[in-house]
Amino acid sequence: MIPMPTKDSPVWRDDEELECVAVLPEAPGVKTFVFRAPSAAMFVFRAGQFVTLDLPVPGGNVQRSYTISSSPITSAYIAITTKVQPGSVGTAWMHEHLRAGMRLRAYGPAGLFHLPPSPDGKFLFISAGSGVTPMMSMATTLFERGEDPDICFIQCASRPSDLIFRRRLEYMASRVGGLALHFVVSQCEPYEVWTGYRGQFNQLMLGLMCNDYLERDVYCCGPEGFMTAIREILISLGYDMSRYHQESFHAPAETVAEIKEFDDPVPDESAEAEIVFTRSGLSVTCTEGDTIMQVARANGLAVASGCNFGLCGTCRTRKLSGDVHMVHNGGITEDDIEDGYILACCSRPVGRVEVDA
Repeated sequence: MIPMPTKDSPVWRDDEELECVAVLPEAPGVKTFVFRAPSAAMFVFRAGQFVTLDLPVPGGNVQRSYTISSSPITSAYIAITTKVQPGSVGTAWMHEHLRAGMRLRAYGPAGLFHLPPSPDGKFLFISAGSGVTPMMSMATTLFERGEDPDICFIQCASRPSDLIFRRRLEYMASRVGGLALHFVVSQCEPYEVWTGYRGQFNQLMLGLMCNDYLERDVYCCGPEGFMTAIREILISLGYDMSRYHQESFHAPAETVAEIKEFDDPVPDESAEAEIVFTRSGLSVTCTEGDTIMQVARANGLAVASGCNFGLCGTCRTRKLSGDVHMVHNGGITEDDIEDGYILACCSRPVGRVEVDA
C-alpha cells in the first residue's frame, strides 16, 4: 500500500519510478492509467503538461510522451489517458499489459502548453479525439479551484461513444454555472438518439456555441489537420492569434525554441489582387480581403448563391488558375477542391486568379 502524501511530503522527481495504481476504461480503445509515487511524494505540474514514460516493449524500451489528464490541485497522483492508434507500439503495450502494481520509469513533468499561473480569464477549449486530455486537466483545475470558471468547452469526436470524459464533464458542468459544454460528432450511433451537433466543426457552430470567442483565450488540441482548420476559422473571423495556444500529437514542445511557428495564410486587406471572370470577359482589381462573391456582385455578375457561409455549396465555381484562401463550412468536398472547384462566397484571391464565371 502506497501512503498518501502530506503537506510535508517531498515533491516527486523523475529519479523515482511511478507505480500504476488503477486502469480505467474511458471509451472504445481509450484507457486512463493512474500513477502514484511509492514514496508518497507529491506531484507538482501545470495543467496541460506531459510526462514521458519509459515502456518495456518487446525488442527494447521506447519512450512516449503523454499529457497528464488529472488536475495538479490533486497532488497525490497523476493520470494519463491514452488512445490506441493504428500502428502504435508503446500505447498498445500499455493497453495490453500495464496493470495496477507495475512500476515504470518516467520523466517530467514538462511542456509549455498549459494554463497561465493565474488562470482568471475567459477560456475557449477546442479538442478532437484524445486531444481532449490536456483540456480535461485544465477544466478540472479551474473547477477544483472553488471559483466559478468561465469556460466554453468544445469537444469533437467520430461518434457519441468516442466522447472521452463526457460523464465527468457533464458532472462538473452540473455543479458550476460557468462551464458550457458543446459536443460535436460526425456520425450517430445505430439505434441511439443524439440531439447534439453533427457534422464537421465550422464557423457557424463556433458562433452558436460561443458568440464571445473574440474575448477568450483559445486552447486547442487534436490531429494536425483539425488544428489547422481551427486556426483558419479563427483567422478568417479576425481573432487575435497571439491568444491562441495549441498542443500536438507529435513530440510536445519543452522549450520556447521548440514551439512551432505557424505559416497559415492570412489575407492582407491592403494587398492588391485581380480576379478574371473568363466567361464574362471581365477583369477586376480588388484586395486580398475581398471574396470572389463580393467582387462578382459589385460588378453586376450573377453568381448562384445560397447561405453565403460556405455551407450549402450553391456557389461552387471552378478556379482555372491562381490561388485562393478558402475557409468553408463543409459546403465542398476534398475531391471537388482537388478538381479545381472553390466556393465563391468564402474564397479570397491571392494575387491573380481566373474563375469560370
